Amino acid sequence: MKNWRSVAVDTSDVVVAITDPGEVDRETHNKFDRGIVAIGNVFAWLFPILMVAICAQVILRQAGHNQAWLDDLQWWLYGAAVLIGIAYAVTTNSHVRVDIRYDSFTKAKKLRTEILALAWCFLPFIILAWDVTLNYAISSVVANEGSDSPNGLHNLWILKVFMNVSFLVIAVAIWGAYSRYLAMLTNPVLWKKLLFAFPSVMFALNLAIYYATFWIVYLTSPEGTSMRQVGRHWLFDEFELGPWDIKYTVAAALIATVVVIAVARLMDRGAKAGQEG
Repeated sequence: MKNWRSVAVDTSDVVVAITDPGEVDRETHNKFDRGIVAIGNVFAWLFPILMVAICAQVILRQAGHNQAWLDDLQWWLYGAAVLIGIAYAVTTNSHVRVDIRYDSFTKAKKLRTEILALAWCFLPFIILAWDVTLNYAISSVVANEGSDSPNGLHNLWILKVFMNVSFLVIAVAIWGAYSRYLAMLTNPVLWKKLLFAFPSVMFALNLAIYYATFWIVYLTSPEGTSMRQVGRHWLFDEFELGPWDIKYTVAAALIATVVVIAVARLMDRGAKAGQEG
């Protein structure tokens, strides 16, 4: 049976977790974690503003003075708060879990599960989401997209650009949480961070190589070459490797990932040798 002191500690932990999840295990947080918590605390104020906007619109609509811009504002506020809320939930581990077996895992197994989920599943998805919404945001800026309603909020491109940027914030939150969990299992030197997040690192390098190659080809092509034509360049084709068809850029990303990890490993060895000498 627990004594009254342990019960008091457990109760205080529960209260803190409910009222301010950002303070739970603060001593283990890194600079990425604290930055996300600070940003999340600021954006949390959007929710009471959202409630005021909803109530105001209901009252005005019933009074016969519907305000289209308030409807748009609600989506703007909700979208911004929820997207940053995802980053906050990752950092504070306050998201909803569906794995009923997780609670019975040992601490080491929980940490490995978190690392696998964050660096092998979630972060690649967020990188993909950023890539997909990049052109979405750029197109909105170019078109100076506004509201469908004449009385709505215009400059809708602001929200779409923010959506794309928010995926970078979420990526930072994932990397911070991943680094924190890895530090509980091993010394989180750079090469280990890159190795244990291999799919995420490769995915990020693949995008970097693809975009760099695309713009090099575009800028060195004859005048009048369209971006669609650049995308058909042989550098973006596939080659056969046994039963698989692999894009040249993907193969380059795989090689680059191995090289980057190897270089980081050599740098770590050099640093250790310097300290010992």
